[in-house]
Amino acid sequence: MTDDQTAKPSTTRVTYRLARARDAADQAEVFYHAVMQGAATRYSLAQRRAWANVLPREASAWSARQALYTTLVAICDGRCVGFLELDVPTGRVETLYVWPSLNGRGIGTTLLIHAERFLLEQGVDRIQIEASLTLYERLLRRGWTNLGEQWVERGGEPLQRFRLQKRLNAVET
Repeated sequence: MTDDQTAKPSTTRVTYRLARARDAADQAEVFYHAVMQGAATRYSLAQRRAWANVLPREASAWSARQALYTTLVAICDGRCVGFLELDVPTGRVETLYVWPSLNGRGIGTTLLIHAERFLLEQGVDRIQIEASLTLYERLLRRGWTNLGEQWVERGGEPLQRFRLQKRLNAVET
């Protein structure tokens, strides 16, 4: 890599919006790779395979989920690279996944910020999530409260996660 390449800032921009049907195929891939690669340091291969098999790797399944949940997506170069599914009435984040090579760039955090604002606009004062070991510590550092450890079974494999909650406060101006 030359000095010019090193010195150039990234020109790749991520934008955020509500999901569209055309995002569903990308959501399927983001989910699969986030589980299989992104969670590799925290869960065994058998656990990740069982987890990844919970949802089909097909656009139709993810499109159907868009009808069930308010789905926010992160878009980069026209493709969905991260998404968050939100059950608005309960204030619960159903899923949050980011393409593994983009972890640590604030995409998941930004999706959560948008979800928090959306919930506040709907009159919801708390946000909840069942966080994987991959996400758990990051959320604790961002002010979430641990409500307890949980174990869920996926395809015969036990998976550890934590139930977390955060009180939402409107910023007064």
